[in-house]
Amino acid sequence: MSPEAITVLSIEDEPRLSQLLQTTLSAHGYRVLTAATGVAGLQLAGREMIDLILLDLGLPDRDGVELIPELRARSDAQIIVVSARTQEMEKIAALDAGAEDYLTKPFSVGELMARLRVLLRRRQDMATQYQLDALSIDLGNRRVTVAGEIVHLTPTEFKLLGVLAAQGGKVVTHAQIMNEVWGRHHEDDTHYLRIYMRQLRHKLEKDPAEPRYLLTEPGVGYRLASE
Repeated sequence: MSPEAITVLSIEDEPRLSQLLQTTLSAHGYRVLTAATGVAGLQLAGREMIDLILLDLGLPDRDGVELIPELRARSDAQIIVVSARTQEMEKIAALDAGAEDYLTKPFSVGELMARLRVLLRRRQDMATQYQLDALSIDLGNRRVTVAGEIVHLTPTEFKLLGVLAAQGGKVVTHAQIMNEVWGRHHEDDTHYLRIYMRQLRHKLEKDPAEPRYLLTEPGVGYRLASE
């Protein structure tokens, strides 16, 4: 995956460091979005297709560790915590909350770029492709087409489709989907799932009332057709 295809969200309230991150990453070919507060970061994560998030823990409005599960519920981006907190328990808490890596301030540009490359290689290794009739899903490149035409999905729609595609046609339960897409605190809010599944079918199916690809397993969950 080339840097040009990667969007990085930096959630950092220190202006000089935020500017340094934006300048450095842009110079390496990444698309960079910035937010100075947790609320602004959550809004961007829910609206944009983000690949990597650089998250400061000491934000003015939210504690970064508490923010991680909410970011996870809105985006499938990989999260690197960038923080001046050096205590081992702080690092453990951030990683347990769902972050992939923890980078302690101050850090060198070289170390930051190396950490990014590691996570991108890991993401590329997990890339999944699905092809059946007119529908093509490329999770690694975040590309979905029907009959060769690109289908534009919201971040949540793509995340839902990605959960199903990653299972290779196996049934995914309602609880599993809710946990993966919206987080463990929303496992009972299955009305979200019904709404987004309906939206996906209208975008991907020739006849949403008689779906070819997005199949329902009554009382259990959903799966992608395998043949």
